[in-house]
Amino acid sequence: MTAEQTVAPDHTAVRTALWRAMHLQVDPPPHVVEDEIGLRLAAPGDGWRDRPDMDPQATRGFRAAIVARARFIEDLIAGQAGRGVTQYVILGAGLDTFAQRRPELAARLRIFEVDQPGPQAWKRHRLADLGYGIPDGLRLVPVDFEASEDWLERVVAAGFDTGRPAVIVSTGVSMYLTRDATAATLRQIAGLAPGSTLAMSFLLPFELLDEADRPGLRASEEGAQTSGTPFVSFYTPSEMLALAREAGFTDVRHVSGRSHAERYFADRADGLRPSSGEDLLLATT
Repeated sequence: MTAEQTVAPDHTAVRTALWRAMHLQVDPPPHVVEDEIGLRLAAPGDGWRDRPDMDPQATRGFRAAIVARARFIEDLIAGQAGRGVTQYVILGAGLDTFAQRRPELAARLRIFEVDQPGPQAWKRHRLADLGYGIPDGLRLVPVDFEASEDWLERVVAAGFDTGRPAVIVSTGVSMYLTRDATAATLRQIAGLAPGSTLAMSFLLPFELLDEADRPGLRASEEGAQTSGTPFVSFYTPSEMLALAREAGFTDVRHVSGRSHAERYFADRADGLRPSSGEDLLLATT
């Protein structure tokens, strides 16, 4: 496949973008993240809000979890940029719209979006069609993971400086990778310049979820299996922290999804709260 052969993004990337838009359209303010650009990129058609996976009530916890995760990452980027970090790498970027929504912050960074060649070429064309284009500081880096291409080699070729600290983000990816593949990625990132920060999300085992959220995880798992992208890895927080330490990180922290509720959803009149099931590893070199 060449980089110019376009392939529409997978259903997970589209659903994530649509849930971010749904948050603006059906949840009252204050909004945790404001993002309808992903909806414009996806262009799902007039009936998208009638899809079963867009049901406003049934999916509110998952929708809240998605926007909370996005807000946490953006707060992290803002904080790191404030201390002088100028490189931001997004592994499995999908329909991420940070560069388009936060131009004032993006202008202070060199952003590397890493994704499969086909979906990334599709996104490049959609950004052009919508008039956003590709700003100078944004690098779209196609990496064919199925062909075992090395993402770090590709981002270096695109201008990434391994001698300077960076923020590396991988959300919604680790569940599709084997433990060995995730460990290899952690080792690469642990070898980056001192002061680099990794934020990686991971799915919790079924038994660690709140009872009310277990049917949703089962449904997501079945949907992923049916679409040909099955979940293959789940981690307890202690397992993920151990994996990061074994990879070479010395400063590792677990950020629970429940902590997002306290941080971003306190005192809401509508009771909106993120579902349990996905937590974050935060690690620094």
